[in-house]
Amino acid sequence: MANIPSFEVPPQMRDLAETSVEQARKAFGTFIGSARRATDTLQGSTDVARTNAQDIYARSLDYAEQNVRAAFDLAQKLAAAKSFPEAMQLQAEYVRERFAAMQAQAKDLGGLTQGAFQQGAERAKAAMQQGVEETRKAVKQGQDAAQQMGQETQHAADQASH
Repeated sequence: MANIPSFEVPPQMRDLAETSVEQARKAFGTFIGSARRATDTLQGSTDVARTNAQDIYARSLDYAEQNVRAAFDLAQKLAAAKSFPEAMQLQAEYVRERFAAMQAQAKDLGGLTQGAFQQGAERAKAAMQQGVEETRKAVKQGQDAAQQMGQETQHAADQASH
């Protein structure tokens, strides 16, 4: 069997390797942390969207109930009308009132919907910007650590050769 020469790693190289691993671990932790924060922010955006959708749905049901109740009230009034002209007047009043009410309801629901979309878009944009910025920082930190590790490796190699 051939003798395998014993080679001891200089302490500077071991220290450099430990430092490099720790820097890489920190950079990765920063990257994962920013990714998790971006995910949490997006989750918050979906929660807001769900709440907004529930509000719009509930308001729609309220308006539907109002409209049906108004129709029942008209039917009751028509049943109690004593003449055809009175019934026609009740019908005309109902149409005017319902038209105005439905315009107001449509305007309100449109405003709620627009606000919900705008709020969702703003939150999504903010989440994406935050995620991009944090990722950019993590990548920069990783690049800086790699550059420093390269310089330290070169320095340790220079010292080991002398």
